[in-house]
Amino acid sequence: MNRRTLLLLLPSLIGALPGRPARADLRPAALTEADRADVARIEAYLNGLRTLKARFLQIAPDGAQTTGTAWVQRPGRLRFEYDPPSPILLVAGHGLLVFHDQQLKQTTNLPLGATPLGLLLQDNLQLSGDVTITGMVRDPGQIQITLVRTASPGDGTLTLVFADTPLALRQWWVEDAQQRETRVSLFDVRLGGTFDQDLFVYVEGFTQPHRHD
Repeated sequence: MNRRTLLLLLPSLIGALPGRPARADLRPAALTEADRADVARIEAYLNGLRTLKARFLQIAPDGAQTTGTAWVQRPGRLRFEYDPPSPILLVAGHGLLVFHDQQLKQTTNLPLGATPLGLLLQDNLQLSGDVTITGMVRDPGQIQITLVRTASPGDGTLTLVFADTPLALRQWWVEDAQQRETRVSLFDVRLGGTFDQDLFVYVEGFTQPHRHD
């Protein structure tokens, strides 16, 4: 992955960087009674989801595809380990999101609360108040919901895609202020269990994948 690809991927994966203008079209969606019932189901599902491990396929804004392994521990912890030859590691923990490129020897740190991914990881998630729903689509067997932080919609949008009956998170995508989009699809999903907490700590000098079963 070259420097240009990294610079394209980073803001789209984690949302707009500080100082970017908010998009003008991010207005609250008009929800029906059925929509509100599904919102309540999604809140209950996400708040009941404590740990998740899965393989992922990521499609960057330039169309580049990468795979890897993801660990999610709510609240506040996430690790994306990309398969070789990608040099990328993404770690969230202790309120920070760390994006490290071993090839470029470049590390970027952002407050987790300033990124759309932080919405997915926050404790006691409520899809109202601090969070605004800007879109909701219901297709056969699938529900799609788009979210922004109410106070800072310019941070970017987070769209979650769930399989329905039973409800299960299957995909998300992040769109930044310039409408660049990165999609992440999950497969081989395993729920529950405990993880080594070292997974969610970035260690300076990382050189090899830090794999845990």
